[in-house]
Parts: sequence; structure tokens; C-alpha cells
Amino acid sequence: MVIMERAIFAFLWLVLASHFLPRACGNAEGDALNALKTNLADPGNVLQSWDPTLVNPCTWFHVTCNSDNSVTRVDLGNANLSGQLVPQLGQLTNLQYLELYSNNITGKIPEELGNLTVLVSLDLYLNNLTGPIPVTLGKLAKLRFLRLNNNSLSGTIPVSLTTITTLQVLDLSNNNLTGDIPVNGSFSLFTPISFNGNPYLKASPTPPPPPVSPTPKASSSGSTTGAIAGGVAAGAALLFAAPAIALAWWRKRKPQDHFFDVPAEEDPEVHLGQLKRFSLRELQVATDNFSNKNILGRGGFGKVYKGRLADGSLVAVKRLKEERTQGGELQFQTEVELISMAVHRNLLRLRGFCMTPTERLLVYPYMANGSVASRLRERVENQPPLDWPKRKRIALGAARGLAYLHDHCDPKIIHRDVKAANILLDEEFEAVVGDFGLAKLMDYKDTHVTTAVRGTIGHIAPEYLSTGKSSEKTDVFGYGVMLLELITGQRAFDLARLANDDDVMLLDWVKGLLNDDKLPMLVDSDLQGAYTDDEVKQLIQVALLCTQSNPMERPKMSEVVRMLEGDGLAERWEEWQKEEMFRQDFSHTHNPHADWIVADSTSHLRPDELSGPR
Repeated sequence: MVIMERAIFAFLWLVLASHFLPRACGNAEGDALNALKTNLADPGNVLQSWDPTLVNPCTWFHVTCNSDNSVTRVDLGNANLSGQLVPQLGQLTNLQYLELYSNNITGKIPEELGNLTVLVSLDLYLNNLTGPIPVTLGKLAKLRFLRLNNNSLSGTIPVSLTTITTLQVLDLSNNNLTGDIPVNGSFSLFTPISFNGNPYLKASPTPPPPPVSPTPKASSSGSTTGAIAGGVAAGAALLFAAPAIALAWWRKRKPQDHFFDVPAEEDPEVHLGQLKRFSLRELQVATDNFSNKNILGRGGFGKVYKGRLADGSLVAVKRLKEERTQGGELQFQTEVELISMAVHRNLLRLRGFCMTPTERLLVYPYMANGSVASRLRERVENQPPLDWPKRKRIALGAARGLAYLHDHCDPKIIHRDVKAANILLDEEFEAVVGDFGLAKLMDYKDTHVTTAVRGTIGHIAPEYLSTGKSSEKTDVFGYGVMLLELITGQRAFDLARLANDDDVMLLDWVKGLLNDDKLPMLVDSDLQGAYTDDEVKQLIQVALLCTQSNPMERPKMSEVVRMLEGDGLAERWEEWQKEEMFRQDFSHTHNPHADWIVADSTSHLRPDELSGPR
């Protein structure tokens, strides 16, 4: 009997241990994040959901976990936080993204961040951090984005950072760094912009020339000859050195240009910081002379071709179809520079460009999983449909990319054609916003017009159609329609819906189904019911808030990001419902069906009025 009781006890212990041991990791990560919360002042209650009594922090706002309940992302950018970072952050060993930019954080960067060996992005810019850059950051072998600009960091740049071969973006500008800028390793890829605003920082000195072997002592009879020879040699050296000295002086005084007016064929290896100027011949070879079999897609700006460069890397080459115009070359260069400066993990990174008298080409990394539109509507063998968790991640990633264009680019960049076809997917199905800035880039020929209406039917905001004036709120409208594409799997404009007497505009079709209380009919049948009703409703709420007919009532993309992260959607939706009820009471309308959405009467709308909630 005793043996039986012990066996039962041992079995129960194993069951409990197997159930709770995996959560110990979550507890350790929760303790680390709770230590951060304790050390920060949070006047906006952004960290209100960070409850230390929970088993793990995966339910907290602004925290993302993987399938093993390990924290992979902390997004606290622009959250009005102050206080100091804590060394316990080094315990988040699965962390890939640490976003704490645009706050009022002070103190030093903890050396323990060097323990985050899978970290991809470290964004601490626009704070008040002091002290040195930790040498331990050189251990972050997978780091791609390191932005520490606009702080008060001091000391020298650690040479250990130059060993990070994966580094794509580096910004240490506007600090108090001193000493030399390392030139070895990956640092040779970065432009002076990365280090501007550090008055005591200087480029590494040129290595001294090798010592000259002493010549044998000349005899007294040859001393005069030796002196003459030496004088002639010195004079010749000075003669040849003078132009080089003058050129160096001129370059030092002349502002750095990011573009060089040289024929690409003559100098195909000109690099503009991280941006390469490709030769036309190079891109012709890469795309098999722009063969139709390599076409990835067609759009209003031209065709996109798949290509393979000489180094074996795959690229997407966008061949712009606009003709060259007088004065357009400088504008094209300026706009390409603008696009290249917008670097964010949810924006398609411009790798290079090609410019000839007859061609304008842009070179981007190849996106292995195509566009959201293609994955929603084009069935490829061995490619399963996008599941619901991926669709939620795509919605959030695209919102983050657009928020960066609107709030962190100077001047701000407005996309003007936000749609599922322009949201691309990398190897890990991370959303990458493409074609941003191209609308402005291609308007250089319209010198007498401020903007040209560009976009796709079904995504264009009503005020943009009527006035031709775009703003960040036109992007918000397009994003809202893109969310509906994600949810429904339908096209934003589809004449095929006429066969069922449905609206051709996706937004009107969705609102019609909601008014008839037919929410299940909205969701993409490819999901086969594998989704959460509440999450679908929340995404629809965000979409309808984004597609309101009055652009002033639409949220900013930064607000959309917060709502998708679970912060503020309920309040914003309740506020809109109250306003809508007031409007409906005023117009004596009533809808007896939908209980989670206030009805939107659309019977009085003109066919060309593309509106969201009114």
C-alpha cells in the first residue's frame, strides 16, 4: 500500500512538474520586465497591464511572445516613459526586438544587453541616455538595426561593434562621442550621417607611411650631389602632392553629396553609403534582359522583375515606366535619397538604383513570400493559406511601417497607395511595406501640379478623389481597406460581386453584411473557422475607424498601432458609437440587428462616395 501511494505521489509530481516547469522561464522574463516597469515612470499608464502576478508576461500589452511563451519583442516606443533601464533586461534571452525610442529614459545602457544574442533590433534613440556604449554589444552577432542617436552618450565607439557582420542600419549621430571612428569591419558600409553631431568624434587617422630605410652616409665629395638630388626629389614630391592636398582640402569644405553624376557603365561600383548605383548592363544580366518569365508583378509605376546578381543574391528590380523629363534627373536622385533614408524593419529597404538617359530602375531585396494580395488570392502548390495569427502580425507590422513613414521621417513620407499588393512578406512572414515614396518620386514631371491622384480603386480616400490632396490620413484610409482584405480575402474592388447583387466596393460590401448581422460571412473561408470572433471584431472595428469619411476623425497610424496592441481600441470605439448614436437619433434611423456595432445607414450615399463609419 505504501509503495502504491509513493508511486501515485511520484506520478502526480511528474505531472505537476511537467506542467509548471516550462512556466518558470516565463516567470524569469516576467520578473525582468517587472523590474523595468518598477524603474520607469509611466504617466500615461502604458504599462498598466504588466501584472507581476501572472504566470508569464505574454498577455501584457506591448509584449510579443513566440509559441513557447518566450518574450521576443518589447515595443515601448514613444510612450512618454522616464527613468532608467535595468540590467535584468539581459535575462530576456529570446528577445529579438527592443524598442524604447522617443522617451525620456536616462542613465546608462546596461552592459547586460550583450547577453541578448538573438537580438535583431535595438532602438534607443531620442532619449537622454548617458555614459559609454557598452563593449558587450559587440556580442550581438544577429543585430541588424542599432539606433542610439539623439542621446548624450559619451566615450569612444567600441571597436567590438565593427565585428557585427549582419549590421544593416547604424545611427550614432547627435551624441557626445569622442575619439576615432573605426574603419575596419562593417563600419566601412556606413555614411558620415551615421556619426554626425558628435563634435569631438573624428575619422580614424590615416596609418603612417612605412619607415624609410636609412641610406648609407654619402662621402663628403658626394654630399652636394646628394643634397641636390634630395632637393629635386622633395620638390617633385611636393609638386605631385599639391593637387592631392588641394583636392583633400576642397572635399573637406564641400558638403558630402550622396549622388555622383557618372555614367553607370563606366563606374558600376560607386556606392552611396549603403546605396549602390548599379549599371544597366548589370541589371540586364541579372534579369535575363528583363525577360517576361522573370516578371514578379505589374503596377502603376512599371514592372517588377526577379533577378540574381553576380554575387548570387536575389533581388527585385522595379523598372519605372515614366519617361525622362527636363530637370527630372536631380529630382529623381533627391527622392531616391529620401526613400533610402527611411529604414525600418517593416519597410522595404532600397538596395540601389540605376539611372541612364532612358531608364530609371530601383533595386530591392527579393521577398520570398510575395505580397499579401498574392498569398490571399493566388493558390500556389505547397503554399498553405495565411492563417489567422499571421494575418494579425501582418496587420500590426504594416501599421508600424506606415507609422514610421508618417512620424519618424523628415520630411514625412506619404504612401498614397496602401493595399494588400504593396504589403510584402519576408521569409518569416513579417510585413514589409513596399512602394512607399514612389508616388512622390514619380510626380517630378508635374511641375505645375502639387500632386497627381494615384492609387487603386477601392483604396482611395474620398477627399483624395475630390481634391487631389493627399495626407497621412489618406494612407490611414487605404490601410483600413487593406485590413478588410486581410479579414475577408476579397479584393477591394471586384466586379464579380455584382453576380450576387453585392457591392463592388469591399468597404460597402462589409458594411452591408454588418448591417444584416452576417459577421461569419465576412471572414475568409480559407481560414476554415480557425480564428477568434473577438479578434475579428476588433480588427473590423479598427478598419471602420480608419475608413471614416471625415479624415479628421480617422486615427493616426501611431494610434492604430497602439489599438492593435490592445491599448485604447475599446475607448475609441465606444466614443465613436456614442457619436454615431447621436447622429442616428438626429436623423431618426435605427438598426435592430447588430449588437456590437452601431448601424451605418448607407442608403443615402452616392455610388462614388467611399466612406467608412459616418
